[in-house]
Amino acid sequence: MPLIRPALVAATLLVAACGRRPDFVEDRDAYPHARDSIGSVREIYDGTLTPELAVQTFRNIDRLFPTRAIVPAATPRALPPSGRMLTTLRVPLGDSAVSVEQYLEHNRVAAVLVLHEGRIAYERYRYGNGPRTRWMSMSVAKSVTSTLIGAAMRDGAITSLDDAVTRYVPSLTGSAYDGVTVRQVLTMTSGVRWSERYTDPTSDRRRLLEAQIAQQPGGALAVMRALPRAAAPGSVNTYSTGETQIAGEIVRAAVGRPLADYLSDRIWTPAGMADTARWWLDSPDGVEIGGSGISATLRDYARFGQFILDDGIIGTDTVLPRGWVREATAPVTLSTGKTIDYGYLWWPATTESGRRDRAFSAVGIHGQLLYVNPAARVVIVSWGAHPAPGGSDDAAEQAFIDAVVEALRPFTVRDRAAR
Repeated sequence: MPLIRPALVAATLLVAACGRRPDFVEDRDAYPHARDSIGSVREIYDGTLTPELAVQTFRNIDRLFPTRAIVPAATPRALPPSGRMLTTLRVPLGDSAVSVEQYLEHNRVAAVLVLHEGRIAYERYRYGNGPRTRWMSMSVAKSVTSTLIGAAMRDGAITSLDDAVTRYVPSLTGSAYDGVTVRQVLTMTSGVRWSERYTDPTSDRRRLLEAQIAQQPGGALAVMRALPRAAAPGSVNTYSTGETQIAGEIVRAAVGRPLADYLSDRIWTPAGMADTARWWLDSPDGVEIGGSGISATLRDYARFGQFILDDGIIGTDTVLPRGWVREATAPVTLSTGKTIDYGYLWWPATTESGRRDRAFSAVGIHGQLLYVNPAARVVIVSWGAHPAPGGSDDAAEQAFIDAVVEALRPFTVRDRAAR
């Protein structure tokens, strides 16, 4: 197993000494939504929650499974107001242009925050949510797990993305993951068979969920170990939440620590997050669910987006390898020569303007979004409250993103300088 760089040890000691709240004890009873009635995780994936119960459940997912805390900073990063507030923004919707409030109602957005050059240009909470509300990530967590692999690369715990998965997770030896690389897991190009149908109780995704519900140590990885091969590694892209569970296992094995602890020490605390976040586990005190299950506040999701926008640099600490963000968020080319609109568990933009700006997103079912635009220096976090996994109006969401970016672009210092 690769040795961890001294920089990681030094950074961890520094966080312990001055970055993390020294008296950190999470008062979970003080959470403003602790008394909400909630549904079940099966109802989430079945899409059978009522609209009201969906909101209450999505802000209380840490009551569905055991979790591990992601620890905030002693001094949170300030998010001051922007001089360019989006109070009069109009969003194209159908044959007309509507107000932001009308768009939020149309797309059942529970909260939204826009950062422009690190300052708040718009922030709105709905359905009784507020600044202290923690909301589920769904697959936005995949992009966090990918980022932890980048941090482990920078720290020397993972030597190469072309390392075999079995170097870090030897229990997969003899499975369809023999011969698969870390990079192929990150791009979901392992060639291992998978069905991601959320509402189908016989799908591989639901089998993974049932393993999580069973809360038996190693149960999630056992599901992955039993899968058959469908294609040569690197030749096809198959969206697979299961691959991100393996990605999480890789991080844990490489750094020798739980993902939530590593995230706390390398990113969450140094980047100045203000509130405790939580991360689902596969079993009590077990492994984090690499593809889902983070719950955090709106502003802290935005701070994470800003950390990515800043190329993984916090002060003088380069947390991610140089060039990592650009590489991780660019379209991947398969061994067949075909290019796909997917990166290292990030979604590159597909519109003409988005591609020009090298924009990208972390996306989760039920309407979760973290959007980053490097050229316009914009971060957008949006919480969806759709009872059905696929209920979001993606075209309307893209219209909102485009309207925000174009409204702020003329006031972006870096973009003006590039013209």
